[in-house]
Amino acid sequence: MPRPNLLFLSLILSLSLSLFLSVAARHFVLVLSQEDFKDDPPADPDSAAEWDEFGDSDADKSEDDLDPGSWRPVFEPPAGEPQPLPESEAAYYSGVHMLMSGDPTVIEDGAAEIAATAETGFPPAQSVLGFLWGMGLLRERSKGKAFLYHHFAAEGGNMQSKMALAYTYTRQDMFEKAVKLYAELAEVAVNSFLISKDSPVIEPVRLHNGAEENKEALRKSKGEEDEDFQILEYQAQKGNAAAMYKVGLFYYFGLRGLRRDHSKALSWFLKAVEKGEPRSMELLGEIYARGAGVERNYTKAFEWLTLASRHHLYSAYNGVGYLYVKGYGVDKKNYTKAKEYFEKAAENDEVGGHYNLGVMYLKGIGVKRDVKLACKFFVVAANHGQPKAFYQLAKIFHIGVGFKKNIPLATALYKLVAERGPWSSLSRWALESYLKGELGKAFMLYSRMAEMGYEVAQSNAAWILDKYGERSMCMGESGFCTDAERHQRAHSLWWQASEQGNEHAALLIGDAYYYGRGTARDYERAAEAYMHAKSQSNAQAMFNLGYMHEHGQGLPFDLHLAKRYYDEALEHDHAAKLPVTLALSSLWVRKNYADSFLVHVIDSLPELYPKLEAWVENVLLEEGNATILTLFACLLTVLYLRERQRRQAAVIAGEVAQPNRPNELGVPAAPI
Repeated sequence: MPRPNLLFLSLILSLSLSLFLSVAARHFVLVLSQEDFKDDPPADPDSAAEWDEFGDSDADKSEDDLDPGSWRPVFEPPAGEPQPLPESEAAYYSGVHMLMSGDPTVIEDGAAEIAATAETGFPPAQSVLGFLWGMGLLRERSKGKAFLYHHFAAEGGNMQSKMALAYTYTRQDMFEKAVKLYAELAEVAVNSFLISKDSPVIEPVRLHNGAEENKEALRKSKGEEDEDFQILEYQAQKGNAAAMYKVGLFYYFGLRGLRRDHSKALSWFLKAVEKGEPRSMELLGEIYARGAGVERNYTKAFEWLTLASRHHLYSAYNGVGYLYVKGYGVDKKNYTKAKEYFEKAAENDEVGGHYNLGVMYLKGIGVKRDVKLACKFFVVAANHGQPKAFYQLAKIFHIGVGFKKNIPLATALYKLVAERGPWSSLSRWALESYLKGELGKAFMLYSRMAEMGYEVAQSNAAWILDKYGERSMCMGESGFCTDAERHQRAHSLWWQASEQGNEHAALLIGDAYYYGRGTARDYERAAEAYMHAKSQSNAQAMFNLGYMHEHGQGLPFDLHLAKRYYDEALEHDHAAKLPVTLALSSLWVRKNYADSFLVHVIDSLPELYPKLEAWVENVLLEEGNATILTLFACLLTVLYLRERQRRQAAVIAGEVAQPNRPNELGVPAAPI
């Protein structure tokens, strides 16, 4: 079952504190007693830069500056004549272009150009070369060389290599090293967020829902070709102010599969403002504060945000308060006014207000420092999904301010924020490529993100390999992937996704070990994987565990445990009624007629199934699993009735028939 990607925190400050955390679909429960609190440390003026959210930072930098070596020029080339680039940078982007071509010969040339550029010490090229070694693309796969090149690139400031290294350290439980990298990455991500309202959380789209394509999510990601967007745009063109705002919002953030376009966003916001739309006023304030598509102008930013706040747009209070703290667009810094605006926002359930008040109390900006009160504000904001609050809580547990250190928890929180950094644009480009049918390009982009620790990208890349096979354009050591290379790579990706709580991935890992797909057959490891999926309430995994107990494969032969798992599968998914009924019928036969002809027939069904499945597919086309299961039910029923008829005939002839034993399993006496 799908798990929410949103991290949830709950804090109760009394004699004890309980904090519930879901990161990447995994659930952590951390119980903290009063002893876990620390006395507020004295204010340290030297720590201002570390804790002052309102101090000087990299917030004025563009996303390309925050993510050096970004592939944005390849997928979102700037308008107008291309500007000449330094030799190494030009060679690097040329190599990336060729890697995305889908032509094996061109890809090979691109990999060679990347390798040559990496030897000159250019960090972005070193990062991509590390990616190629990690994938085993046109070279023997080497985790050691991948790590080495990512290390050099990270030392040179490449953020995507820092993501890859941090994820590698996390998988190895080397949290002390991982937390340092994720802390730096999370800070960069926070600097790309908005100052007044929360940036929309653009989660990577999952291409599949179980084994099937996620058609509904993909339909909503077609950008300008989406029928709903076309209707909205038509309404905006007809003068609907709300539609104008929404279209501008979609272009500003690149929502619903649209390519980000700040110029179009600005145009629509200005048109909406003419109609009196206050939300557009707030976004215009953001645009001028960040210099997004226009020259940065804090005076105009202050004017637009103030105007929006007068229309009771409470998130705009945060922007006005921020400018007063910084002293931008106003006569001078004014912490008193800033606090008043933040309090107005918080009083009206605007989570950004809670967050900003938390920062003021954490550092003691215009107020007496109070770490515990700051934590209260942060947790309220985090409860509503405010990523900056996750960042501050990560700092608290990382450094041990107010609470004792908790490095693993800090690492998980930092990772959540870091994954929303500028490099997450890879997901948007991958989705665009997939929707265009450019599977090789989509697979390459998702693989890049998978290396950086994005669970959705790991499962998407694995699903493309399994779903499309040779059409995935997977490149191996010496050209297109062989079947073995493709299965091995998919297995590795599913395994990584399962480690991060993807129940479907855990199920597929179990299937891989059970059937020997891409790895040696191993029933015990299959059972471990199914147990992992079962712990996440996966009904299919429960059914599989029941089957393995019934047949003694990787688990002890135990019909009672088998029945328990079958019943549990039905409790969690009522759609499993037909297969569970058949399985319980099989158990009844096995219990009451051990070593009989019927048991041998049931045990032979797995060998018969592929042949019957092929026949059904060829003869009945797409009749579906229900048809196949019905055929099995009919077959089992006929065989059982024939066996009963034979026994009755034997009794009449004077033979001694084996009496029925009590139905200890409590299942129906007939398999239908």
